[in-house]
Amino acid sequence: MLVGQGATPLTTDPLRRYLRRSSTSSRAISFDFLASFFMWAPVLLFSIVAHEYAHAEAAYRQGDDTAYMLGRLTLNPLKHIDPFMTVLFPVVLWFASNGAFTFGAAKPVPVTPRKYRHFRRGDIIVSLAGIATNLALFVAASALFAVVGLLGQGLPAFVTTWAILQRMLFYAMWMNLLLAFFNLLPIPPLDGSHVFKYVLSPAAGLKYRQLYGMGYMPIIAFLLFVRLVPAARGIYLWPAQELMQGALSLVGRFHVSDGAFPP
Repeated sequence: MLVGQGATPLTTDPLRRYLRRSSTSSRAISFDFLASFFMWAPVLLFSIVAHEYAHAEAAYRQGDDTAYMLGRLTLNPLKHIDPFMTVLFPVVLWFASNGAFTFGAAKPVPVTPRKYRHFRRGDIIVSLAGIATNLALFVAASALFAVVGLLGQGLPAFVTTWAILQRMLFYAMWMNLLLAFFNLLPIPPLDGSHVFKYVLSPAAGLKYRQLYGMGYMPIIAFLLFVRLVPAARGIYLWPAQELMQGALSLVGRFHVSDGAFPP
């Protein structure tokens, strides 16, 4: 399973627009670039850990104790981190692309579907649990963005602190939207595929399930496609962008400085 069942692409074009707007020298851009890294990295880690934990919790509630017995029913990030896909790979991609793109994966949460009290319902609930969690985190981050803004208006002496917190919350809003909608894609082994397979005919479903044996290849092919075809990338990102713009239209008025979130 990817990104909570394991992997997510992170497109950060709005953040790059912010860097171009707020920095006036190569030295400033370099500092802000590094600052951005140290702000988004813990946010992304928490988001994928929460996603994975949601899968484990949902599976446990559906009668599958596999993740629980293996110590994965926890928010401890050390239980979910894969040294290569969670740490090395996304960091290298981030710096290689100058902050434009990254891709990361957590260790798959082990599940035993035959233990579910109701196989189909359990499979769907467990698969959607991570997505629901990311959407909930998006809502929570949006609300906290406004709260921090109100604190900033009441305590302007700490404006730098409020601005940093709001920027991290902006990352949390955007990353969790990307996690949710990416995992909704009906591409094995993403979460959406575990729902999509049930709407197919038995014959089509059998062929579709064969894609699970290809590992990450369908996802990598999709990511290459959207990187090479801008129109496809626009369609793929459209739901997340629309929700993000809608949220910013509500909470953006509470920003404490021009550096709190991208234009």
